Amino acid sequence: MKYLILATDAYGGHGGIAQYSRDVIEALCSNPATTRVVALARSASRAPGAMPAKLENHIVRWFGRFGFALAALWHGLRNRDVAVIYCTHINLAPAAWCVSRLIRKPWALTIHGIDAWENRENAYRRYFASRADLVISVSGVTLERFRRWCPVPDHRTFILPNAVHPDAMGGDGPRNPELVRRYGLAGKAVILTLGRLVSFDRHKGFDVVLDAMPALLAERPDLVYLIAGDGPDRARLEAKALALGITDHVVFAGDVAEHEKADHFRLADVFAMLSKGEGFGIVLLEALACGTPIIASRADGSREAALDGKVGEVVDPDNPPEVTASILRGLSRPRGVPADLDHFAFPRFAERVHRAIGLLAA
Repeated sequence: MKYLILATDAYGGHGGIAQYSRDVIEALCSNPATTRVVALARSASRAPGAMPAKLENHIVRWFGRFGFALAALWHGLRNRDVAVIYCTHINLAPAAWCVSRLIRKPWALTIHGIDAWENRENAYRRYFASRADLVISVSGVTLERFRRWCPVPDHRTFILPNAVHPDAMGGDGPRNPELVRRYGLAGKAVILTLGRLVSFDRHKGFDVVLDAMPALLAERPDLVYLIAGDGPDRARLEAKALALGITDHVVFAGDVAEHEKADHFRLADVFAMLSKGEGFGIVLLEALACGTPIIASRADGSREAALDGKVGEVVDPDNPPEVTASILRGLSRPRGVPADLDHFAFPRFAERVHRAIGLLAA
């Protein structure tokens, strides 16, 4: 079996979608029946690192989506023997559809979150997305919102949640003393949120926790809110902390290097992502893999990452008393990696990928 992958980024990429694409590729390569995986990605911001032996990896940076589509057609013609075309982002659906039509092979489309929650362009977007032979969604919430504007029948849908790699995260452990000194956290209780600080991405829930801080500090004067990540919305969040009078209890960590991410999760007594636009929430799983209790949102796909309360607390981000009470409970909750996190471990993810591909290959 041979596969063609079309991705925005994968090896050398940064963020949840890049990780998802890498996990799909590695799941396919782990199947003994797979002979080759040909992957095309639009970008890579860093060195690709180790790649599977069965992978043929290409980065296509020229002429935007049009150039990528041409490259996809070229590689499709060169690899007519692929069993399936796997598209890991809705923006690349036109290219995937064209290759599918050209070489007469089925194709799958992955949808992640707000990228697929509403039709922000026109009928052109709906046309291509609706023609996927299989729509693979990271969560039931994302699939339901996608189907509001792009109806697809049940038999052409599949839920494939993100994977977590517990061994790579290192499990529970003590705080890193160097990070404690860097952020001045000695003797402090810590709430952590990690994500991009960009105005169009305010759904991550930083504002919800900031708004709760005055009430939280009344109960826990030793509390610090650690915001990990950077972006143009940082200045607004800093101004908000100042207006709330809590600047001494809010630390902006800036961008976190990948090799320090797990240690940042272990700094926290509770990881809170009280979002409204998250398709799934891989960072919640990563926090759990480091032994940190989580608080997720009932308003989006992050509740599915928390298994609807089975591995973490789920609250309404628009209910301030509920948010405050939940964080206070989380601060006193014992640490530890929950056994049910195995539901999202990479071996389970690989099994689901093989099932999805089996539906298409059949």
